[in-house]
Parts: sequence; C-alpha cells; structure tokens
Amino acid sequence: MMNSIWKRKIIQALALRKLRKSGELSAASPHEIEKRINTLRISTFSLFKDILLMMLGVISAAFGLESFLLPNMFIDGGVTGISLLVSEITSIPLYILIVVINIPFIFLGLKVIGKRFAIRATIAISGLALSLVAFNFPEVTQDKLLVSVFGGFFLGAGIGLSVRGGGVLDGTEVLAIFMSKKLGTTVGDAITIINVIIFSAAAYLLSIETALYSMLTYLAASKTLDFVIEGIEEYTGVTIISKQNEEIITMIVNKMRRGVTIYKGKQGYGSHGNMNEIDIVYTVVTRLEISKLNREIEKIDPEAFVIMHSINDTRGGMIKKRPIEY
Repeated sequence: MMNSIWKRKIIQALALRKLRKSGELSAASPHEIEKRINTLRISTFSLFKDILLMMLGVISAAFGLESFLLPNMFIDGGVTGISLLVSEITSIPLYILIVVINIPFIFLGLKVIGKRFAIRATIAISGLALSLVAFNFPEVTQDKLLVSVFGGFFLGAGIGLSVRGGGVLDGTEVLAIFMSKKLGTTVGDAITIINVIIFSAAAYLLSIETALYSMLTYLAASKTLDFVIEGIEEYTGVTIISKQNEEIITMIVNKMRRGVTIYKGKQGYGSHGNMNEIDIVYTVVTRLEISKLNREIEKIDPEAFVIMHSINDTRGGMIKKRPIEY
C-alpha cells in the first residue's frame, strides 16, 4: 500500500513538472492535470510491463535453445530455425546468426509496421543473443521426444512473451505480413510456405528423423505461442461502448490509423428496463496492436466496455492499405 502511494506521488510530481516546463500548468484545469497524471501513470506502467515481458521472453527462449534444441541438433521454424540450421552446418555461433539473419526482417518491419516496432524488435533480438553468450544453461535431457516438446514449449513461450511486450524474437511474422500484402495470401499460408522450405532443407542437410522431430518442436512452439498471446488469428475485431466515443474515434483514426464503423444502438439499464440511444464503435486491428489500443482506450475512458473477437482474415479497408502503427 505504501509503495502504491509513493508511486502515485512520483508520477504526479513528474506530470506536474512536465506541465510546468511546457508552460501549460497555469492554464491547465484540475481535470486536465488529472488526465495528464493518469496518462503518464498508464504509459509508465505499460513501459515497465513491456520491459519485464520481453526480459522473461528472452530468458525463456534462451533456455529452450541451450538446454534442449542446440545440444540435440533440433531446429524450429522461422528465422530461429534458419539460424539453428546454419549453425549446425557451419558451426557459426548461434548468437551471431540470430542477429545477422534477423537484420533484413527488422528493416522490413520498419517499413511494414513502424519505427517503434523495429526498435523493440532490435532490443529483444539483441537481448536473446546476449543471453546465449552470458548464460550457460545446462542440458536437461537427451530424450528426443522431451527435447522436441519442451524445447518448443520454452521457445514458443519466449517468443509469445516478447510479442506481448511489443517486440519479436523471430522476423518470420513480419515477412509473412509483407507476403500476405504482396501475394494476396493469408498470414498463416505465408508462414506455412516459409516453414515447409526450412524443414525440407533440414531433411536434406541433416536427416529425415531430425526434420520430423523438428516439426514436432515447431508444433509445440506454435501452440505455446498461440496460448501466450491469446489467439491464433492475425486480426481482432474490437467493439467499444463508451461515453467518450468522439475521443476514441479520433484516437483510432489519427493515432492508430485504422478505420472505424459506427453502429446506432440502444442501451438498457435499471429495473424498469430504461433505454437510451448510444453509438457503438467497431474497428479491426492486428494482434500486435491490441496492447496499444487497450492502453489508449484506458487513457480516454477507463470504464469503457470493450469486446474483442478473433477474425481469420480481412479483405480491403484500411487494415491492409496502411502500415501498422506500433
């Protein structure tokens, strides 16, 4: 309780200092000051949460690689799988390959998604490389089935936690989004094509048995990843009911750069079933943007009623015409 009070006081002091520095303190109303404090509180908490999630993700992925996959010459899908495959063939250290092979995908992410995403991806991938150098995780088991399942589990959990924190440890998803726009395929189809190529190469260069166990690793990692980030679909439909509809619509259009649809509805309340008309806001975002959207809605109206549901894919509209603002 005492810690919470001190945190609140520190955030209030920082917000007041910022207003005083910009010369807006004298003109700001108590409501505006409170709103600025609330915005700073949410942003600060969100930043610390993202950093913690990325750190946990990096450690989990490094543990899965060093304790399970590397000692047994198993690979995964995506950029991590390519790095493991090249490392097994050439004996180049994995931490170097993870950074080097991901560089093109980071630049692609800068173009397709945005600067903030590229910066966080760089931090997460660099953190994974440093973890592989700094920590010497012991080999847990040599049982091939356990290696496949638990290696995939820890690697998938690491990638999922990093995504929840706003970064990625594997650039495959960025490439898949790019391919889906250029070729008209779904993101899932694009990822499947990439991984078929990787596992075919593993079967030829290593062995068919290793490739089959590696596919099991990939399946375990994929299912864990889906569980951690809550949903396998790329797109999420979001329905928002709030008294601050105008501000939320402006935020979605200008800050998120997404389209919105406004439904006219009626809201019932009270024991007598009183009704009043309301505007219902509907938008579609990618799963990488859910965290940002929730954060921005909370800044405007913490009591907003938000409903989310998964969408397999979308066609047309602003969702694919504009780059993702991360």
